[in-house]
Amino acid sequence: MLSRSPVGEASAFVVLLTPELGLVRVLAQSVRKPGAKLAAALATLAESSVVLVRGRDGWRLAGAVLEENWFARMQCAAARVRAARVSGLLQRLVAGEAHDAALFPVMRGFFETLSELPEDAHEAAEVLAALRVLAALGLDAGEIPGEASTFTAPLLAAVALERPSYIARINHGIAASGL
Repeated sequence: MLSRSPVGEASAFVVLLTPELGLVRVLAQSVRKPGAKLAAALATLAESSVVLVRGRDGWRLAGAVLEENWFARMQCAAARVRAARVSGLLQRLVAGEAHDAALFPVMRGFFETLSELPEDAHEAAEVLAALRVLAALGLDAGEIPGEASTFTAPLLAAVALERPSYIARINHGIAASGL
Protein backbone atom coordinates (compact mmCIF):
# COMPACT_ATOMS: atom_id res chain seq x y z
CA MET A 1 0.00 0.00 0.00
CA LEU A 2 1.63 3.20 -1.15
CA SER A 3 -0.93 5.84 -0.20
CA ARG A 4 -4.51 6.46 0.77
CA SER A 5 -6.94 9.37 0.19
CA PRO A 6 -10.26 9.84 1.97
CA VAL A 7 -13.49 9.45 0.00
CA GLY A 8 -16.71 10.47 1.64
CA GLU A 9 -17.23 9.84 5.32
CA ALA A 10 -15.74 6.36 5.78
CA SER A 11 -14.15 5.13 2.54
CA ALA A 12 -10.78 5.72 0.91
CA PHE A 13 -9.01 5.36 -2.40
CA VAL A 14 -5.83 3.39 -1.88
CA VAL A 15 -2.90 3.03 -4.23
CA LEU A 16 -1.64 -0.54 -4.24
CA LEU A 17 1.42 -2.04 -5.86
CA THR A 18 0.79 -5.72 -6.58
CA PRO A 19 3.08 -8.41 -8.01
CA GLU A 20 0.46 -9.41 -10.60
CA LEU A 21 -1.24 -6.15 -11.59
CA GLY A 22 1.42 -3.55 -10.88
CA LEU A 23 0.13 -0.18 -9.67
CA VAL A 24 -3.65 0.01 -9.17
CA ARG A 25 -5.98 2.49 -7.54
CA VAL A 26 -8.69 0.81 -5.47
CA LEU A 27 -11.81 1.92 -3.59
CA ALA A 28 -11.82 0.58 -0.02
CA GLN A 29 -15.27 1.06 1.46
CA SER A 30 -15.78 1.71 5.18
CA VAL A 31 -12.05 1.41 5.88
CA ARG A 32 -11.99 4.67 7.86
CA LYS A 33 -14.70 3.66 10.33
CA PRO A 34 -13.56 3.03 13.91
CA GLY A 35 -12.77 -0.66 14.33
CA ALA A 36 -12.64 -1.38 10.58
CA LYS A 37 -11.24 -4.87 10.05
CA LEU A 38 -9.23 -3.91 6.98
CA ALA A 39 -7.63 -0.79 8.46
CA ALA A 40 -4.40 -2.46 9.65
CA ALA A 41 -3.87 -4.19 6.31
CA LEU A 42 -4.29 -0.87 4.50
CA ALA A 43 -1.82 1.22 6.48
CA THR A 44 0.65 3.22 4.42
CA LEU A 45 3.72 1.15 3.48
CA ALA A 46 2.00 -2.09 4.48
CA GLU A 47 2.39 -5.25 2.40
CA SER A 48 -0.86 -7.18 2.41
CA SER A 49 -2.56 -10.01 0.58
CA VAL A 50 -5.61 -8.43 -1.03
CA VAL A 51 -8.73 -9.57 -2.82
CA LEU A 52 -9.74 -7.16 -5.58
CA VAL A 53 -12.96 -7.08 -7.56
CA ARG A 54 -13.22 -5.27 -10.89
CA GLY A 55 -16.39 -3.14 -10.94
CA ARG A 56 -17.77 -0.88 -13.63
CA ASP A 57 -16.15 2.15 -11.97
CA GLY A 58 -12.80 0.49 -11.27
CA TRP A 59 -11.26 -1.80 -8.67
CA ARG A 60 -12.87 -2.40 -5.28
CA LEU A 61 -11.25 -4.03 -2.28
CA ALA A 62 -13.07 -7.13 -1.06
CA GLY A 63 -10.57 -8.28 1.57
CA ALA A 64 -7.05 -7.80 2.90
CA VAL A 65 -4.67 -9.54 5.32
CA LEU A 66 -1.55 -7.79 6.61
CA GLU A 67 1.67 -9.61 5.65
CA GLU A 68 4.33 -7.05 6.60
CA ASN A 69 4.14 -3.54 8.05
CA TRP A 70 7.19 -1.90 6.46
CA PHE A 71 6.41 1.43 8.16
CA ALA A 72 6.79 -0.18 11.58
CA ARG A 73 9.94 -2.07 10.55
CA MET A 74 11.67 1.13 9.44
CA GLN A 75 13.02 2.32 12.77
CA CYS A 76 14.20 5.81 11.83
CA ALA A 77 12.07 8.63 10.48
CA ALA A 78 14.60 9.36 7.71
CA ALA A 79 14.05 5.86 6.27
CA ARG A 80 10.30 6.45 6.20
CA VAL A 81 10.84 9.78 4.43
CA ARG A 82 12.99 8.06 1.79
CA ALA A 83 10.33 5.38 1.30
CA ALA A 84 7.65 8.04 0.92
CA ARG A 85 9.76 9.98 -1.61
CA VAL A 86 10.29 7.00 -3.92
CA SER A 87 6.63 5.93 -3.50
CA GLY A 88 5.53 9.46 -4.36
CA LEU A 89 7.78 9.53 -7.42
CA LEU A 90 6.28 6.25 -8.63
CA GLN A 91 2.73 7.53 -8.17
CA ARG A 92 3.47 10.80 -9.99
CA LEU A 93 5.11 8.99 -12.90
CA VAL A 94 2.15 6.63 -13.37
CA ALA A 95 -0.92 8.69 -14.26
CA GLY A 96 -3.45 5.87 -14.14
CA GLU A 97 -2.55 2.25 -13.61
CA ALA A 98 0.68 0.52 -14.59
CA HIS A 99 0.33 -3.19 -15.29
CA ASP A 100 4.04 -3.76 -14.85
CA ALA A 101 5.09 -6.58 -12.54
CA ALA A 102 8.69 -5.26 -12.48
CA LEU A 103 7.77 -2.45 -10.07
CA PHE A 104 6.81 -4.68 -7.13
CA PRO A 105 10.20 -6.36 -6.53
CA VAL A 106 11.95 -2.99 -6.77
CA MET A 107 9.80 -1.40 -4.07
CA ARG A 108 9.74 -4.49 -1.85
CA GLY A 109 13.54 -4.79 -2.00
CA PHE A 110 13.88 -1.08 -1.27
CA PHE A 111 11.58 -1.25 1.78
CA GLU A 112 13.42 -4.32 3.05
CA THR A 113 16.76 -2.52 2.66
CA LEU A 114 15.52 0.52 4.58
CA SER A 115 14.41 -1.72 7.43
CA GLU A 116 17.54 -3.89 7.61
CA LEU A 117 20.67 -2.07 6.42
CA PRO A 118 22.39 0.71 8.39
CA GLU A 119 21.32 4.28 7.81
CA ASP A 120 24.50 5.20 5.94
CA ALA A 121 23.37 2.92 3.05
CA HIS A 122 19.90 4.45 2.76
CA GLU A 123 20.82 7.33 0.44
CA ALA A 124 22.38 4.98 -2.13
CA ALA A 125 19.35 2.68 -1.80
CA GLU A 126 17.03 5.59 -2.54
CA VAL A 127 19.04 6.55 -5.63
CA LEU A 128 19.07 2.96 -6.88
CA ALA A 129 15.34 2.48 -6.23
CA ALA A 130 14.43 5.70 -8.07
CA LEU A 131 16.60 4.71 -11.03
CA ARG A 132 15.07 1.22 -11.14
CA VAL A 133 11.54 2.66 -11.06
CA LEU A 134 12.40 4.94 -13.98
CA ALA A 135 13.91 2.02 -15.90
CA ALA A 136 10.85 -0.17 -15.28
CA LEU A 137 8.66 2.59 -16.70
CA GLY A 138 10.88 2.99 -19.77
CA LEU A 139 12.32 6.35 -18.73
CA ASP A 140 15.95 5.22 -18.37
CA ALA A 141 17.85 2.99 -20.77
CA GLY A 142 21.24 2.89 -19.06
CA GLU A 143 22.94 0.05 -17.22
CA ILE A 144 21.70 -0.58 -13.69
CA PRO A 145 23.78 -2.84 -11.46
CA GLY A 146 22.21 -5.85 -9.74
CA GLU A 147 18.81 -7.51 -9.95
CA ALA A 148 15.60 -5.51 -9.46
CA SER A 149 15.08 -6.60 -5.85
CA THR A 150 18.78 -6.65 -4.86
CA PHE A 151 20.06 -3.90 -2.58
CA THR A 152 23.18 -5.43 -1.00
CA ALA A 153 25.76 -3.42 0.95
CA PRO A 154 28.53 -3.89 -1.68
CA LEU A 155 26.13 -2.89 -4.47
CA LEU A 156 25.03 0.22 -2.57
CA ALA A 157 28.68 1.15 -1.91
CA ALA A 158 29.29 1.03 -5.67
CA VAL A 159 26.18 3.15 -6.29
CA ALA A 160 27.39 5.72 -3.73
CA LEU A 161 30.67 6.07 -5.68
CA GLU A 162 28.78 6.76 -8.92
CA ARG A 163 26.09 8.92 -7.25
CA PRO A 164 26.49 12.05 -9.46
CA SER A 165 26.00 10.13 -12.71
CA TYR A 166 23.00 8.24 -11.29
CA ILE A 167 21.40 11.47 -10.06
CA ALA A 168 21.88 12.99 -13.53
CA ARG A 169 20.14 9.96 -15.06
CA ILE A 170 17.27 10.24 -12.57
CA ASN A 171 16.83 13.93 -13.36
CA HIS A 172 16.92 13.19 -17.09
CA GLY A 173 14.28 10.45 -16.67
CA ILE A 174 12.00 12.72 -14.66
CA ALA A 175 12.39 15.46 -17.29
CA ALA A 176 11.60 12.95 -20.04
CA SER A 177 8.39 12.00 -18.25
CA GLY A 178 7.10 15.57 -18.44
CA LEU A 179 6.81 16.07 -14.67
